[in-house]
Amino acid sequence: MSAYLPTLKQLQYLVALHEHGHFGRAADASFVSQSTLSAGLRDLETLLGTTLVERTKRAVRFTPLGNQVVAKAHRLLREAEELSDMVRSAGQPLSGEVRMSVIPTIAPFLLPRMLPRLRRERPQLKLYLREETSAAAIESLHHGRSDCVLLALPFPTGEVEKEVIELDALWVAFPKDDPRDPPEEINPDLIDENRLLLLEDGHCLKEHALAACNRPELRASATMIGTSLHTLVQMVDNGLGLTMLPEMAIDAGILNGTNVIARPLKSDNANREIALVWRKNSPRGDEFRLLAEELRAG
Repeated sequence: MSAYLPTLKQLQYLVALHEHGHFGRAADASFVSQSTLSAGLRDLETLLGTTLVERTKRAVRFTPLGNQVVAKAHRLLREAEELSDMVRSAGQPLSGEVRMSVIPTIAPFLLPRMLPRLRRERPQLKLYLREETSAAAIESLHHGRSDCVLLALPFPTGEVEKEVIELDALWVAFPKDDPRDPPEEINPDLIDENRLLLLEDGHCLKEHALAACNRPELRASATMIGTSLHTLVQMVDNGLGLTMLPEMAIDAGILNGTNVIARPLKSDNANREIALVWRKNSPRGDEFRLLAEELRAG
C-alpha cells in the first residue's frame, strides 16, 4: 500500500471548500485558519500531482477532475464515519454523539416536549441539532454532515431507512372574524386560492398542503411567501389571507395571542408522516431505531 495517501483532514478541507465556495468560510466551518486550510489543499494537490482548484481573486473554481475527487471524498469521509459509528454502537446505545438535522416546521414544536425527557433518561447522549429545510437536510445526511434527519414525509430521500414517530394532521388557519363562518371541518373546495398563503419553496409542508387539497389550481394561485410558520400566522392575523398549519404547531401554542382560529382540513391525506430517517445499511441503525422509540414516547 502506498504511503502517499490523502489524509481524511485534507479531504475534509476539500469538501468544505466545495460546499462553501470560499476559503474563509470553508476554514471557519473546518475550525481552522484560512492559511491552514489552504496549505492542506496545496499539500493534497502536490500529493496527487494535479490541480483540483483554480484560485482567482474573485472566485474559487473546481476543475473537472477536482469535482470527481470531491464526489469520491464524500464517500470516503462517510465510510470513515461509519467505521467510527460501528465501533461506537458496539458500546452502550445512545451514549455518544448524534448529529441530527431537523426541519423548521418540526423543530420548534416537537423538540421542546421530547428533548427534556430524552436528556433526563439518556444523559450520555450528546445530540447536536441542525435546523435545515428538507432538501438541505437530506443532502447533509447523504454527505455525512448529519447522522439522521427528523422530517415530514412524503419527501424524496434517496436510499434511507426510517421509523415513523407520529402522524401530524393539517389544519386551515384564518382570521377569527372571517365573514364566511367556516364549518368545524374545512373541505378543500372551500379554500380560496386567491387568499392562500404558503411557505416559500424548499419547505416540504408546502407540498404536503397542496397535495392534501388535491386542487391543481391552488399550485398556480397560492402566494408562497412565508419564511416560517410564525410569519404566516402573523400575516393571517393581519387579514392578508389564510394558511395551513400542522397540528403540532397549534398544540404548541402558535396561535396564542392572535386573532387566528383553525379548523382541521377534511381530506383523505390531510396529514404528514413525521419520521426519523438515516442512511441505508448504517451500522448505527439499531441505535437510530432506539432513538425513534425515545422520540415516539415523548
